[in-house]
Amino acid sequence: MFPSRPARAAAGASVAVAAALLLGACGDSGGLVSAGATPTASGPTRLWPGEPPASSPAYDYGEAETEVVEGVKAPGEDIHKVDPVAVVRAEIAAHPEMYSGSGAPYAGTASRMTDCGEGGDRARCPVLKAYYRDLTGDGRDDMVLGFRLLPGNQTAVRMYTFQADRLVQVLAGDDAVLAVELADRTVIIRSPAAIVGYEYRTQWTWDEDQLAMLLTRDEILRVGGSAKPPRSPSSSPSASPSSSPSASSSASPSASSSASPR
Repeated sequence: MFPSRPARAAAGASVAVAAALLLGACGDSGGLVSAGATPTASGPTRLWPGEPPASSPAYDYGEAETEVVEGVKAPGEDIHKVDPVAVVRAEIAAHPEMYSGSGAPYAGTASRMTDCGEGGDRARCPVLKAYYRDLTGDGRDDMVLGFRLLPGNQTAVRMYTFQADRLVQVLAGDDAVLAVELADRTVIIRSPAAIVGYEYRTQWTWDEDQLAMLLTRDEILRVGGSAKPPRSPSSSPSASPSSSPSASSSASPSASSSASPR
């Protein structure tokens, strides 16, 4: 909030007085002034040093997993000439257990692909607009593609690049998506968290050794709103003096939060 006009005037007068004092004391300038004591640096403390280190990852994030897209080519390896709908159809054909098999979780996506062709309802097509940027640093554009995973509310986020005349999927992420952002050689996926006022952000960055996008950051961040539960009427300062101590100091069950991160 900007200060009011009188407050600005008072601040201006204070600055003028301070400037005059500084000019009057210019004869003492030029010396070093102590900034106070410097806090002692404290390094990390390792807990349970006697425990053996883990020999395998706790979770499978799909790092460095790539997949060749069969049947999709482009002249001159120009990814702008690749049909995004054809790419999604190729994934559906390669993974029937996910899209068309018995009990497939995303059967709705496969059934709606008929709306992506001529004569279909384009608004019902699950394939989203493709975006192009050089994310691998080889001087050629790569393609970031999204499509809806139906009948749920998740979105598939994919990235493709050409390697030795083959179209290769180098990133695959499925999540409830708030937004997808591109920055330098990084794809950032923002997803809702179970805690009000927070969101998940995963960051995938191109790795030249693995020739794939690696998960380089996975975090939960505050994005606004109050992280504190509302105060119950029984604990407010305006509570009646006749209230019993136990009633005035206990919080309402509705004020507690049991949400946990994914």
